[in-house]
Amino acid sequence: MTLPDGFTVRLRADVTRTDDLLLGGSPLRALRLTPRARALLDGDRLRVCDQASALVARRLLDGNLADPELAGPGPAADLLTVLVPVRDRAEQLDRALAALTPLTTIVVDDASHDPAAVARVAAAHGATVVALSVNVGPAGARNAGLAQVRTPYVAFVDSDVTVDAGTLRRLARHFADPTVALVGPRIVGRVRTARPRWFQRYDEHASSLTLGTRACSVRPGAAVGWLPSACLVARAAAIRPGFNDAMRVGEDVDLVWRTVAAGGVVRYAPEEIAGHDVRAGLGGWLGRKFVYGTGGAPLAARHGSAVAPAVLSVPMALAGAAALTRRRWSAPVVAVGLAVGVVSVNRRLPAHPGRRRTAAGLVARGFGWSVRQEAALLLRHWWPLTALALPSRTVRRMVLSALVVDAVVARREHPGAPYALVARRLDDLAYGAGLWAGAVRARSVRALLPRRPG
Repeated sequence: MTLPDGFTVRLRADVTRTDDLLLGGSPLRALRLTPRARALLDGDRLRVCDQASALVARRLLDGNLADPELAGPGPAADLLTVLVPVRDRAEQLDRALAALTPLTTIVVDDASHDPAAVARVAAAHGATVVALSVNVGPAGARNAGLAQVRTPYVAFVDSDVTVDAGTLRRLARHFADPTVALVGPRIVGRVRTARPRWFQRYDEHASSLTLGTRACSVRPGAAVGWLPSACLVARAAAIRPGFNDAMRVGEDVDLVWRTVAAGGVVRYAPEEIAGHDVRAGLGGWLGRKFVYGTGGAPLAARHGSAVAPAVLSVPMALAGAAALTRRRWSAPVVAVGLAVGVVSVNRRLPAHPGRRRTAAGLVARGFGWSVRQEAALLLRHWWPLTALALPSRTVRRMVLSALVVDAVVARREHPGAPYALVARRLDDLAYGAGLWAGAVRARSVRALLPRRPG
């Protein structure tokens, strides 16, 4: 499906541009521009005016080399229905529904223990209630509500999420691109207690559902590889029949990846924000991290290596491991790995002035990313193995290096986050335990294995 006339995209600020080459995107790519394509660009903007410009704009968007420029308030309120799955949580539901006025809202009561309380809150806000007699989980509840939707667009908003109608309508502006099926905002943690506990203060800065500030065309391997179902806006026809209701966790990742595999576009729009209530108790907070981890094995069974915890080429993997080891032989191994990487990348880049320098810069970035991923493997995804191997002096040195790398990453990604070192370790332990528990339950290690880059 082509982009409509007048649709405008703008090159991302982090894209390197020479006369006929664009370098950047996610995953990283080099795109050579034909003379006709170069002529279509007006500075860093491209406005669709015919089939050729639509094709170039599509290539830029799909490669995360450009983002769409959108204007206006979005579709009319009567074109969007909001679905709120809930099980009890009447107070949170009241807060969620109050923010959604004047949108049409359907509350799906997933077999609450006190359905009358849910019904009273829904009635106070003019919401329709779909009551389920058996608890089917969030995915099944959303699907039950989706079957009742008659508008072209639908928003899924969890009862512990606060997002206003204007934000949802602005997210729906992305449907000006006829291929966009799903779009999600940046979700940030919100503390609702007068005296936040230490882990709540941390989650305000570094919620598991916060996916950064970089707009993205979402797909496996991109800077943003999935979207949380806590808040999503969808083209209703493009996602029916909806979520996989057999999944109690990871159903949002599955929906995103199935949508992308079917040819739909999924967008992450971090300029729009939704607030997600932080859990009140430490046990509930850690328990949720554990549950997130258990979703790895079911996702691996359905989507294979897309769920890999790291993406590493052999030279970069060896160089990264050598750097974390910090032995006398580490520097030569790193140097050889970088040299092999430069030769390989230089061979693949289109010919242009400064190609070798560009290759060296890309390999340096890749090396840094490899070190970061391997640190995460040691501390998060593989920590049970790491703990067993701690009697090894080499492993202890690698863990210490990984802790330093993780501290640098935390400071850069979540500046000012309180208790980050303690909270990140507990987060990693809970998530990693869930990941391994899911793998044992499924009798499969696919969710634990890295993959090589495509």
